[in-house]
Amino acid sequence: MAQDQQDWIETYEYVQGVQAAGPAGLQQVGVLKIGRRDARRVLVLLGGREGGAGVFRHTARTLAADADDLQVWAVDRREQNLADLSAFADGPEQATEYYLGGHYQVQDPAQSLFAAQWGLEVLLEDVRRVVQEAADGGRRDVVLGGVSVGGSEALLYAAWDFDGTPGYRDLAGLAVVDGGVHNAYSGAGMEFDLPLEAAKGWLAAIEAGAVFEDFTSTTTGLGAQPESAAVWFQLAAQHALADPDGPAALADRLPEGFRTEGKLTNAGLFGRLVDAAHAHPSYSVHAGHLDDSGAWTDGGHTRLRTVAEAFAGPRPGAWTWYTLSRVMLDLVAAIDFEENELTRLLGLRLAHGGAIDVPLYTFQSGLTNGTTGQAAATVTAASRIPELSLHSDAALTHQDIVYAQREDNRFLQTLSQFLRGLPRRDR
Repeated sequence: MAQDQQDWIETYEYVQGVQAAGPAGLQQVGVLKIGRRDARRVLVLLGGREGGAGVFRHTARTLAADADDLQVWAVDRREQNLADLSAFADGPEQATEYYLGGHYQVQDPAQSLFAAQWGLEVLLEDVRRVVQEAADGGRRDVVLGGVSVGGSEALLYAAWDFDGTPGYRDLAGLAVVDGGVHNAYSGAGMEFDLPLEAAKGWLAAIEAGAVFEDFTSTTTGLGAQPESAAVWFQLAAQHALADPDGPAALADRLPEGFRTEGKLTNAGLFGRLVDAAHAHPSYSVHAGHLDDSGAWTDGGHTRLRTVAEAFAGPRPGAWTWYTLSRVMLDLVAAIDFEENELTRLLGLRLAHGGAIDVPLYTFQSGLTNGTTGQAAATVTAASRIPELSLHSDAALTHQDIVYAQREDNRFLQTLSQFLRGLPRRDR
């Protein structure tokens, strides 16, 4: 970074969240803060289904370096406090033995039933406290954004009723990336239809102990525990950073489906985990390819080291260990972006969607095939949003958006322009 370090911050701090069920030590959220020390604008970013604050380190550094007056804050949801990240600070060898040896603290759903009550209301109340701290008593404008379901959450925040105050009044703008409400995900093959009785059954299962999802781990094939994929990715990233050209330390310990006959380097193994040619579209990047020796050759929009730095941590990491089933239920229930019988059942206060009056930036990759933009246009048409700034790049994957280098990243370029063009919000 070329910035004068006295004028620049890069810290990970905790913000006190709303008082909810569970131990006192869990009533907080971690925030990665990057940018100009005296900035008068803050972009607060929310990650996707499993996205932790570390996902946005490259995004935050790039956007803040582009601006004269910006900080970027990336939020870890409170459920990340449940993750045992302790050994990642000890180095890759020690971390490997700790996690793969089964010594880490596993979160037992039977002992975590309090998290069944951590739904969208708790999440948005936590985010509001981050937004209010970012605003610093009105000294700074706040733009709220997110990727994937983080984009959905940003829109729902704007429409939410906070004890009579609409969420959008806290904000100078919104940024929704590869996500949203209405049919935003249908282009990626994800359609949502939740009958009332199905919602009641889902809610009953959560309250009976189905507190955490295992979707990411099972989808990637890296295990059956909610945290399995996060552990493997973080370990692989640490080895790739510490000794990229050395023999892959994890090669013989990976699940069977990820093993190869040929040799791999540490960088080659991590690259294979995230390579668009092999990985699930939601978790992959264009970062190069394996060569014949099993080493990684850089190429494409994203540098493998950028992704490894995000995942390696130690804190924040790039993936949330324990995705909450109640949050996912509430997000599906709120997909129509209006109050109805389903949202009233779940206590979702979406009273102000039609009154949102701040500019909306939207970006879509090749994942959703245009439906992110269509959904944003629907939201805009039904509200008082004065401007929809819509941008696309089908050559980027869902993860390239946050990791690709600026020169190859239309998202970073256009969001930077959008932020620079926002007027100061009247107060």
